[in-house]
Amino acid sequence: MSSSTSVKMVKFNNDQQYPILGLGTWQTTPELKESEQIEIYDAVKSAIDIGYRHFDCAAFYNNENSIGKAIAEKIKEGVVKREDLYITSKLWNNKHNPKVVADTLKNSLKLLGLDYLDLYLIHWPIATSDYPIAKDSEGRLIGADDSYLDTWKAMEKCVRLGLTKSIGISNFNIKQVKEILKIALIKPAVNQVENHPYLTQNKLKEVCESNGILLTAYGPLGSPYRDANSKVLLDEPFVKQIADKYKKTNAQILIRFQVLKKKLRICILFIILFLQ
Repeated sequence: MSSSTSVKMVKFNNDQQYPILGLGTWQTTPELKESEQIEIYDAVKSAIDIGYRHFDCAAFYNNENSIGKAIAEKIKEGVVKREDLYITSKLWNNKHNPKVVADTLKNSLKLLGLDYLDLYLIHWPIATSDYPIAKDSEGRLIGADDSYLDTWKAMEKCVRLGLTKSIGISNFNIKQVKEILKIALIKPAVNQVENHPYLTQNKLKEVCESNGILLTAYGPLGSPYRDANSKVLLDEPFVKQIADKYKKTNAQILIRFQVLKKKLRICILFIILFLQ
């Protein structure tokens, strides 16, 4: 990708345009070291320089301040304008109480140095009582009473307040998507889920897109960072065989797999892969 590259766009159900390829900013731990914050800051600046305009962020990643500084510097340099960028953030599990949703979004805006988001997602369809993930003595999640249906209503209010252009969901299954649709005055624009040849999510994709919701793929190159014993998709012989045939990299083949669907979906590349 370069600054002169024309990036394909997709259209949300509210007619908002969004780049099909984005850079995710997830890291392996919620408490980042200073060196990791510097890596993210430098990576986002480099990404903007080579043409990335869509950045996938989240409060849970604990790095929005570093990302905001990188964005501000590139705007100051005249490389981009705010309207050239497409910034996503997410509501973490311990902030599902409808009374705090708008303030939580505002805090992300403050850290990012922005006046509005382009897309705001419910990160997971589960409410927890503490940050980052509250568990009891036996390792079980300690849930909260907040329903994601009530949380969705607060998300809709964020649109009306002008805090975000679009709203969506993440890691929702078919049943949960249908429950949201029953009460939604504003439909989710996207459902962001893990998606790659090991986990195609075809049934979920069909349900979402039949209701005007785009599926966003995170982990399109596989997700060995979740399980050290899992297969590494990039090393699969069938991926290498196709890559060799078309003289492409294994990663390019896996990204192409995402966009060559009946309907285009959004593809998020994690920064942990970008840095390697």
